[in-house]
Amino acid sequence: MGNEASVVGDLINFRGLVYAPMNENGVIYLFGKVTEDLHMYIEEIKPGFPDCIARRFTGKGWERIRVEFEFKSSNFKQHGHDSSQCDVIVCWEDDWKDCPIEVIELHSSIEDMENYPIKRPGTTQDEETVEKTMEALFERAQSQEQPRIWWDRIIDALTNHDEEIWLNIGRKFVGLYSPERSFASINPTKTTLSIECFTRGQIMEGSKVSNAKLAPRWGRFTVKQNTDVDHAIMNLIEAQSRLKQAIKAGERTSYFSGGEGLSNKPPEEALE
Repeated sequence: MGNEASVVGDLINFRGLVYAPMNENGVIYLFGKVTEDLHMYIEEIKPGFPDCIARRFTGKGWERIRVEFEFKSSNFKQHGHDSSQCDVIVCWEDDWKDCPIEVIELHSSIEDMENYPIKRPGTTQDEETVEKTMEALFERAQSQEQPRIWWDRIIDALTNHDEEIWLNIGRKFVGLYSPERSFASINPTKTTLSIECFTRGQIMEGSKVSNAKLAPRWGRFTVKQNTDVDHAIMNLIEAQSRLKQAIKAGERTSYFSGGEGLSNKPPEEALE
């Protein structure tokens, strides 16, 4: 695989697509990025002709349109498609001067669209943005002051332990990553911090299995008082360690990973 040639299109850096499409698949991906900008939504992507059923807002309502994806608009004619059975061609380059149906040329369309710079998640955001996002999370949970104090202590301890740990802040919980996979999530409530972490199938002190059927390799525990914080930090550091061991052993680590391959040995012995 290392000897395979890599040929790419022009540099566009548009919403996560680094290079311009060079085929129909690239057009489909880019169309998915700009559907809302085109005042459209997708009902169906399907095999055969036409490729897509979508709806476009007309000012009065949502009009049903049949869409065919092509790299160049002239490919539509080369493929022998019936223009009476299609409403719009979506392509990267419009090179069919007398095309009988509407053409959306993405190459020119994206020039007038807002671009979103790609950022590394979590900790690379500026501190002000992270703080505002966290404040919004705790406000939605209607958390009292104490859970936020516990949160700060836990995160400070973890980042001091390993600077590669980063946070993915969602609407209801924060995912902790180390650095390529999640090893825990913290969900603030009004008076507590509810924590789930990777256990590798070996229960940690003070925790219980998240879901014996669906998530046997994850455990949960709750920070309810000041004395629980140090225990939470210890468990989370251990969860990170077990995650790294599992990755090294080629094991699945996702939340819904099953219990296959689990042993009763401590994680350190299971690697031997």
